[in-house]
Amino acid sequence: MALLAPLLFSAAAFALDRVSLTAPGVEKPLLDRLRAASLTVAAEQDRTTDSQTIFAAARADYARLIGALYAEGYYSGVITIRIDGREAAEIAPLDMPETIREVEITVMPGPLFHFSKARMKPYARGTRLPPTYGDTKPAYSTAIVDAADAGVQGWRAIGHAKARVTGQSIVADHAATTIGSEILLEPGPEVRFGALKVSGYERMRLQRILKIAGYPTGEIFDPAKLDKVATRLRRTGVFRTVALTEAEALGPGNTLDIDLVLDEEKLRRFGFGAEVASSEGLNLSGYWLHRNLFGGAERLRADAAVTQIGGQGSEIGYDLGVRIDRPATPITDATAFAGLRASREEVLDQTVERQELTFGLTREFGDHFSAEAGIRYFAESVSDAGGTTDYRVLALPVSLTWDSRDNPADARRGLYLDADLTPFSGFAAAGSGGYVKADARAYRAFGADDRFVLAGRLQLGTVIGPDLPHTPTEFRFWSGGGGTVRGQPYQSLGVPLARSAGLTVQTGGLSFAGASAEFRATITDTIGAVAFYDVGLISIDELFGGASQWHSGAGLGLRYNTGIGPIRLDVAMPVAGATGDGVQIYVGIGQAF
Repeated sequence: MALLAPLLFSAAAFALDRVSLTAPGVEKPLLDRLRAASLTVAAEQDRTTDSQTIFAAARADYARLIGALYAEGYYSGVITIRIDGREAAEIAPLDMPETIREVEITVMPGPLFHFSKARMKPYARGTRLPPTYGDTKPAYSTAIVDAADAGVQGWRAIGHAKARVTGQSIVADHAATTIGSEILLEPGPEVRFGALKVSGYERMRLQRILKIAGYPTGEIFDPAKLDKVATRLRRTGVFRTVALTEAEALGPGNTLDIDLVLDEEKLRRFGFGAEVASSEGLNLSGYWLHRNLFGGAERLRADAAVTQIGGQGSEIGYDLGVRIDRPATPITDATAFAGLRASREEVLDQTVERQELTFGLTREFGDHFSAEAGIRYFAESVSDAGGTTDYRVLALPVSLTWDSRDNPADARRGLYLDADLTPFSGFAAAGSGGYVKADARAYRAFGADDRFVLAGRLQLGTVIGPDLPHTPTEFRFWSGGGGTVRGQPYQSLGVPLARSAGLTVQTGGLSFAGASAEFRATITDTIGAVAFYDVGLISIDELFGGASQWHSGAGLGLRYNTGIGPIRLDVAMPVAGATGDGVQIYVGIGQAF
């Protein structure tokens, strides 16, 4: 007991019983901001009992709380902070109390101030000032800071890289509760890009780095062009970090040199994945990647997948492929690629074996728009109860993509539009014609902290030219499963194909339409829930002609946020159509679309 008594006394001596922060008459959002700004409140939440720390926090809170009031437009606030009944500001540091039991903080914000004038000069053409900075608007101090930054960025956007704030006049009229604000800028000279100084690379060749970067030497300075240089380099996947730094001083002829510091990733990478559905069975996949095969950011990737393991009435399929991509070929924003692939799959009544060879180019046009074009040759062997049919096809696929989603794995806002057009010439049993498909997705978040998301998807496709028997299965359409209609078995909806007298097999159609709608809700930081409804239609002829069938499904799902994308669990039931087969379960990574 003699040993414990000093410890118990010490703990009691440093105990902090209570911290209170009150702001009479203020609404909850402002009160929450004040509490978030207070170091003393934070110390209590962290269960800090050291009197020196609490005393320092209380004295620092005067400035922090004043700053929080200014940020909300209150410039005549009165703040009282009492430590065990004594005003903290009146306690000399050398007279700091040995124990602190109670801290009482009272904030009287006073009236809300408005801008009597909100000015800036000189003003660069095209500058977009924040909407909060304007005459008669609430005089948030953050609006002044944002306006000053916007003014500098406005000058930088038209070539004045060294623009800066040289002064500001902020006058408070307490009688009129107004703020007069004037921000003074110095644009500096118009600047051109100087030399790019590159360091940190190891295996990459310098000439390839410069070709990929597309650095605009001699052009008028534009920060957007500098961001584009960094984006091109990051997009290769070769570099762990890409850092661009502007020189402090201008060079001869008002040029601005840029330092580029790189840190390369490891050369190789591999990964694997698994997806399971009650009707499709288990799909296993993996890949091996070399990021920089010849020192020019050539990306070699090999993929392998085993599909429909344990699927209902399906044999195991496979998909093997290898592809090499070379960025900045033939021009900076284009990538050349070549690939080989072999696969086997069972779809409805048919078994399809396919081998293909592809060459092509992809091209980026800005931040959201991209295009791809190429030449592709593939051979198919299709087996069913009526025998085996061989197709040989030479195709010229072209695709256009617009992607403004905030996060492709878990989009909350934005659009995704993809259009594919593939003219093809057929040999053996294959006819000639064109394949057209479009995929449109839209997302809208709403509610507090964007807790809810409405997501919609529309898919359309058709084949023009050959009739069904002379259309390769690569260009036919099916419906059902995770990518089209959840709640219906995988690729369960097709059309009948007459193979011989009295023999008909089920295969894909020549036209497809699908629609999906989801309501997503965030429950906690890591858990989410989804309700969805999907519908799909297959027609036997081109442009939705001839006989058609449709089906639909609906269900509920859970999402677990991993930081790189949600783990998805969907449980769905058939709603309409003749292909239903009970409850379907889907597990995967990322949202369904």
